Amino acid sequence: MKATALEFRFRLWIIVAVIALGFWAPWIEPLALGTRTTTWLWLGFQLSSLHITQTSGIVLVTWLAIALAAIGAWLRLWGTATLGTGTVNHGQLQAPGVAADGPYRYLRNPLYLGTTFMVAAIAVVMPPTGALFTLLFLGIFQFRLILAEEAFLSARLGEPYIAYLRAVPRYLPLLRTPIAKTPAQLHWGSAILSELMAVGTLISFATLSWQFNSELIQRALMVSLGASLIGRAMLPAKSEPDHLATGSPQNR
Repeated sequence: MKATALEFRFRLWIIVAVIALGFWAPWIEPLALGTRTTTWLWLGFQLSSLHITQTSGIVLVTWLAIALAAIGAWLRLWGTATLGTGTVNHGQLQAPGVAADGPYRYLRNPLYLGTTFMVAAIAVVMPPTGALFTLLFLGIFQFRLILAEEAFLSARLGEPYIAYLRAVPRYLPLLRTPIAKTPAQLHWGSAILSELMAVGTLISFATLSWQFNSELIQRALMVSLGASLIGRAMLPAKSEPDHLATGSPQNR
């Protein structure tokens, strides 16, 4: 069930293709799923059944999208600054050591969780069935990527990584971590350059969503994707040395 090496190599483009398909949602007309609308409006209408006006419901969904985008951007930036762009963007699985700094002290997959929050925000301006398809596919695909990474790292790193697996959960962050904090050099500059899609998603929703124009946000997201690809291309071929703390969990 774990992802193949080819899927891992092209993981970014697979996710981009799924998001594009979610926006397109070509099954709506053939399956007679009603008129095209956005999840934004649909959720706002559904909230009106809870004795909330549709306008208030749409405002609540807007705040929800901004919050999702903010969490996604923070997790992506913090995780990338901790690991370094060389590891995050590499086309092959890497195992320089056990990642136990920054957000990795609290959960094992902050980057994948950050992607989930970011895409959940983006899904607000998709058709409802497109949003459902995108989030389901993303959840399954990222789980398969995680299984591939865990198998690879367990084989390469052995007991220190296995102990880390026992101490830190995959998705739900710990409030109190058993991992001792170690000094880490965070590469914020290259992280921002690498994560312009996540940053752009947050900026798009925080600044443009109050015009309640889904097409405007979609165009801003396309610009963010283009900026992200350019930003990643500007990163040096041999990026900064990745800092990974190697060791086993310690009781505190």
